[in-house]
Amino acid sequence: MSDTATHDRSALDAPAAPTRPSRLERLRDSDLWYSFRSHPSAIFAAVLLGLVALTAFLAPLITPQNPYDLAALELWNAEIPPIWNAEGQWPYLLGTDTQGRDILSAILYGSRISLIIGSCSVLVALAVGLSLGLVAGYVGGWVDNVIMRVGDVLLSMPFILIAILITAIAAASLPPSLKDVLAAPILIFAIAVPSWVQYARTVRASAMVEARKEYVQAARLIRVKAWRIMLHHILPNCMTPIMVAATLNFGLAILSEATLSFLGVGMPPDQPSLGTLIRIGNQYLFSGLWWIVVFPSIQLCLIVLSVNMIGDWLRDALNPKLR
Repeated sequence: MSDTATHDRSALDAPAAPTRPSRLERLRDSDLWYSFRSHPSAIFAAVLLGLVALTAFLAPLITPQNPYDLAALELWNAEIPPIWNAEGQWPYLLGTDTQGRDILSAILYGSRISLIIGSCSVLVALAVGLSLGLVAGYVGGWVDNVIMRVGDVLLSMPFILIAILITAIAAASLPPSLKDVLAAPILIFAIAVPSWVQYARTVRASAMVEARKEYVQAARLIRVKAWRIMLHHILPNCMTPIMVAATLNFGLAILSEATLSFLGVGMPPDQPSLGTLIRIGNQYLFSGLWWIVVFPSIQLCLIVLSVNMIGDWLRDALNPKLR
């Protein structure tokens, strides 16, 4: 009886096993989070980008008008200057365009389209580039040669020329009723096609180095399947440069979408993105309606600036030579 009591007392007095910290706790205690907290420009860029994204996706709740609803546009409210002007009117804070479209509403709705197209094109290019880069670096041989030669052909052509060619072929192939409906997927595909090469080349170089290391050779000896080796062993060691490249290319993708829309091969006028708004406003720049082009241009600059600042911080934070 006394032995049992002693055993129970010792079990109660024994220290409890340490619990494994959650992912949020590990992130909070990581060097990356410390670097972010001590980097004022990264905090400013993250807050700015978060504010832009939040207002863009909450646009139906905070804007006075749906700029995509043509029935809601009133021509007698056209060409109203910003609210601080003597001729400004409430609730058109940033004025209206020549069709009576509220500029602030159009900017927020257009920012949502630009952010969605930019992020989706980066994700598509990232998925294709990671897959092909892993296969090229791990398998090698003629597979590597074919993938890299296709990438070299794409790199030998201007980025914007490939995107324009894809959008032009899609516009000529689709019936008129589907052109506007599929405008966003076509833009995503057109931006992603020439973008995957950078990810593939980066992953290929890292995969070729990792494939020669002992842990990969050991996995081969115990007959681990090739796809498991690539996904669970090689890919995690290639993610640092890919994260930096994806962040920087996100801003480039938004600029590419704006460029295509500015050239008239992007989003249609009844579903304007920031590039479409800039193209429309550029026609009235010298007629005194400066607000139609200036405010969408400022919004585009703020988005790309914040993304690039975050990318620069991430590149420095993940570089072991700068620690």
